[in-house]
Amino acid sequence: MVGRRSRAVTISDVASLAGVSIATASKALNGRDQVRAETRQRVLEAAEELAFQPNALARGLLSGQTRTVGLLTSDSVGRFGIPVLLGAEDAFGAGEMALLLCDARGDAIREQHYIRTLLSRRVDGLIVVGESTNTRSSISRDLPIPVVYAYGESDNPDDVSFVPDDVGGAVLAVRHLLTAGRRRIAHVTGPMDYKAARDRTEGLRRALEEAGVAQVGETLSGAWSQRWGRHAAEMLLMAEPEVDAVFCGSDQIAAGFVEATRERGRRIPDDIAVVGYDNWEVFSTETRPALTTVDMNLETLGRTAAQHLFAAIDGRATPGVHRMPCRLVIRDSTAPRGPS
Repeated sequence: MVGRRSRAVTISDVASLAGVSIATASKALNGRDQVRAETRQRVLEAAEELAFQPNALARGLLSGQTRTVGLLTSDSVGRFGIPVLLGAEDAFGAGEMALLLCDARGDAIREQHYIRTLLSRRVDGLIVVGESTNTRSSISRDLPIPVVYAYGESDNPDDVSFVPDDVGGAVLAVRHLLTAGRRRIAHVTGPMDYKAARDRTEGLRRALEEAGVAQVGETLSGAWSQRWGRHAAEMLLMAEPEVDAVFCGSDQIAAGFVEATRERGRRIPDDIAVVGYDNWEVFSTETRPALTTVDMNLETLGRTAAQHLFAAIDGRATPGVHRMPCRLVIRDSTAPRGPS
């Protein structure tokens, strides 16, 4: 004999078994206050007996939330956006929230299109991921949902922003070089129209000032590239041959610097210690020797931003710019040097 196909248990079945109306069963299952304790207990026992699993859409209609959030990024390369996304996705998955990802590719018109699209999907909140740490224009004042900014901060101090503490990260890097006995420390970084470059230069300045050590030469600023790193090495070694350490504003620059320095017969780390920034493993672990570098902990940043979006959705926003600590990853491109 062919058995009947089992059908999904509905809230009507729960209400019938508990001897209450569908409305009362719904209120009991969603923790509403209008239901007496003994009635709520009877409904919960009926739901457990029937193995009732509420439909996500139905839960959303009852709570006024869709359990869906948007993530809007402009980092088309994904170098910084993807780790932030992975961290946010961890938190959203743990909270049983669905994530809709949109990449505006740095285009303001495309960004507005995606914002309208996400609002039409009735997302409960939005995380905006910057393509750099540069301050960006706020979109929060025109939106009916909470917004949290990650990696690039909003220009509105009333918004919630999470960014890496690049000043603190640079301080870690330079203190490490000082602890290793280096005293003639130079700095090669990216374009100064990037906030990251300015912040990392400020961190270098603070750490050297704290130690009473003067920087070797002027900060050399160029592109975020290996080519610039190679060119900067040639310039620096010609002008300052006694340099014994270099703090580079990115791993790409550091990789190029190491390559050109070795070609000129200088040993790393014996003659010159090198520290990079970003912990971009394509460069940091593949450069020979492997780079000591600063990791911005972007997955943690993304996870924390998502957790604070949950709080904002619940009416507990945490306005202001939150600077997340970086960590130093020590590898072979730095080594202690004793007194000369």
